[in-house]
Amino acid sequence: MVDRPLAIDGSQLTFVLGGARSGKSRYAEQVAMASPPPWIYLATAEQFDDEMAARIAEHKSRRSRDWQTIDAPRDLAGALGALPASATILVDCLTLWLSNLMLAGCDVDAETGRLEQAMLAHKAPLVLVSNEVGSGIVPDNALARRFRDAQGRLNQTVAARADRVVLLVAGLPMIVKG
Repeated sequence: MVDRPLAIDGSQLTFVLGGARSGKSRYAEQVAMASPPPWIYLATAEQFDDEMAARIAEHKSRRSRDWQTIDAPRDLAGALGALPASATILVDCLTLWLSNLMLAGCDVDAETGRLEQAMLAHKAPLVLVSNEVGSGIVPDNALARRFRDAQGRLNQTVAARADRVVLLVAGLPMIVKG
């Protein structure tokens, strides 16, 4: 666990990447809280089973009353665009958002373009979380390979726009950019 996250220090867009249980969400929350409240948490997870409900509850239990949570499982760009441009926003996570889009048969490229425009329009600190999925084995089925490739392209798009990119490994932040 990270005791002292990087302050935002003028970075408008911070992109936090890592593997499963790397500490990326907790770290991203701490980075967002370096700005004054209120903070808005755009959540992309959907509660389809008890295990996911427990994960969502764990994330919520860490956040104070200063956080407002908005569910945005598919229309992330619309949700981001509807929020005050001056609000500090944390998006957690792009991996689940992409999965939701793909399973719903959405146009991923069009939605990524919409998200990119919404990110550029937002003027306050914006922290986005995503999984780094390209470091593992080659998936054994076509859908999983398409997802892995789409996630890699999405991560590259966001990282190119980010002021700061932080990779979490075993709870430790490594600055990749900024």
